[in-house]
Amino acid sequence: MTKPKLILVGAGGHAHSCIDVIERHGHFQIAGLVGLPEQRDAQHLEYGYAVIGTDSDLSCLAKTYQYALITIGQIQSAEHRIRLYQQVRQLGYQLPIIISPTAHISSHATLGVGTIVMHGAIVNAGASVGNNCIINSRALIEHDARVEDHCHISTGAILNGDVTVGSGSFIGSGSIIKQGIVIGGDCLVGMGLGVRYDLTNNTQFTGYGKV
Repeated sequence: MTKPKLILVGAGGHAHSCIDVIERHGHFQIAGLVGLPEQRDAQHLEYGYAVIGTDSDLSCLAKTYQYALITIGQIQSAEHRIRLYQQVRQLGYQLPIIISPTAHISSHATLGVGTIVMHGAIVNAGASVGNNCIINSRALIEHDARVEDHCHISTGAILNGDVTVGSGSFIGSGSIIKQGIVIGGDCLVGMGLGVRYDLTNNTQFTGYGKV
């Protein structure tokens, strides 16, 4: 049976990690990547996935391809990922949920469209993850935690039970969020930190106080 073709919107380093997860996921054939003008026709990884267009080509590509996934990274701001997500949805693309076969997703958890769960990550019972999120390698989303749309939970981060992370927020590698904490929208938590109290919207928490 022929696999449906998927285009990847974003052609940087994060796209390489996504490619590996998509290959292991095994449900889609990667048709190519959409990148910056200077990236056009570049080849990615040993299978030679090409950059077949830029953002301005997405409308034309929608006539050929049904599925797309946002594969740019997110640290300082989710703005670019949100803009691209809205653009591809408006153009009629379907955004699949991609789950690494080495990840564990509870049958009692929910994931939104366009979300990728990478190698070794865990999303436990009662947890919910919104649309267009990155749950990166070895991240842990514990029971009944809530991750809203357009978030990046980075490598090895731990969200303990009943944590809420607001839309557009970034949780850095190896950071631990105490049970029941609420992190507002568009927040940034740096690498390797412990968060023990709630963070209001637009907070940058770096370990040196709020910025």
